[in-house]
Amino acid sequence: MRTRRGLCYPRVGGCGGGMFLEKVKVISKRKDFVGEEGNIIDCRKRTKFSPEISSSGTGLDLFDSLPDDLVISILAKLSNTARCPSDFTNVLITCKRLNGLGLHSMVLSKASPKTFSVHAKNWSESSHRFLKQCAEAGNVEACYTLGMIRFYCLQNRGSGASLMAKAAISSHAPALYSLAVIQFNGSGGSKSDKDLRAGVALCARAAFLGHIDALRELGHCLQDGYGVRQNITEGRRFLIQANARELASVISSAAVSGIPTRQWLTWNPLSHQHQHPHHPQLRHFTGSGCPLLSDFGCNVPAPEAHPASRFMAEWFAARGGSPGNGLRLCSHVGCGRPETRRHEFRRCSVCGAVNYCSRACQALDWKLRHKAECAPVERWVDEDGEIPDGDGAVNGGDDMMIADS
Repeated sequence: MRTRRGLCYPRVGGCGGGMFLEKVKVISKRKDFVGEEGNIIDCRKRTKFSPEISSSGTGLDLFDSLPDDLVISILAKLSNTARCPSDFTNVLITCKRLNGLGLHSMVLSKASPKTFSVHAKNWSESSHRFLKQCAEAGNVEACYTLGMIRFYCLQNRGSGASLMAKAAISSHAPALYSLAVIQFNGSGGSKSDKDLRAGVALCARAAFLGHIDALRELGHCLQDGYGVRQNITEGRRFLIQANARELASVISSAAVSGIPTRQWLTWNPLSHQHQHPHHPQLRHFTGSGCPLLSDFGCNVPAPEAHPASRFMAEWFAARGGSPGNGLRLCSHVGCGRPETRRHEFRRCSVCGAVNYCSRACQALDWKLRHKAECAPVERWVDEDGEIPDGDGAVNGGDDMMIADS
């Protein structure tokens, strides 16, 4: 009988207990399956390839023969395309050579944000050390992520700001915008440490690089005359550009992931007819996404939070949802920034129930959630029963204007 590969089973000679296997030479097109001593080899099992024998009689490992430059190039590509930390760390623990070459500066400098986007519950000294190694290798994303973690979570203000500045020098837009927020709020210092002009300059640089939140922040600053001469027309132009970039970013992400646009991009011509119960002049949107273009009836999904923002949100959620000492978190769920002193963030002047680190966070949270919840009150008080002397108030509305007290 022949198998599907054309190999023959050994013939059986005789009957009864004296039955024996006749030694048959089984031959395939590629290989002789008879052993050197005439023993029949089981054709159903694949034989393992033995290493080549060198002149000295030792086995040669083909992996060891690969040059280091080629392995480093492959590892750099892997770290740049990793979708989670385990995609890269599993390679590091494979063998001693991969562990050594995987920590090469070229590999760490190319690592994507998802390579070191560790969850707050998994934070440890080893993860801190790995992020530090990536930052020292020149990875600007690692500089920004570690800088945010140190500045806001570990309360190491000087080191965190220095790391973010290092990323900003390399034209890293999120780092430029984060430094702008620090300047607007005087984070890490007192109220007198606020520098609105420096915040606007940093925000303008990030907006030039296409950062959406920076475009939105700069648009509100121009509309309100906050740290810059008021120019309502130019401010509106920046806000429209931020919305357009947001939509283009979501369309691009959907195209990469293969999701048809019609599954999430919806047109709601009746959205402008729903009135807010407490603000009749405001359009009320009840969709499920983040309706940055809801004024035009367009609904897009909420933008994905940066790994640094997600880490901060998880960090403080594990600690009761508050930084402690009467400090508050930014009410926008995609931000994660905490206050560094009491009443640092501005509250909504209508309800006083929410607070934001920036106008951009307020605009996103207003469209996403707060528009349906905001209710006017006569006045609001702090936890001690006294009216706080906060840094400012946030007024509700489509223009999201903020006025300092």
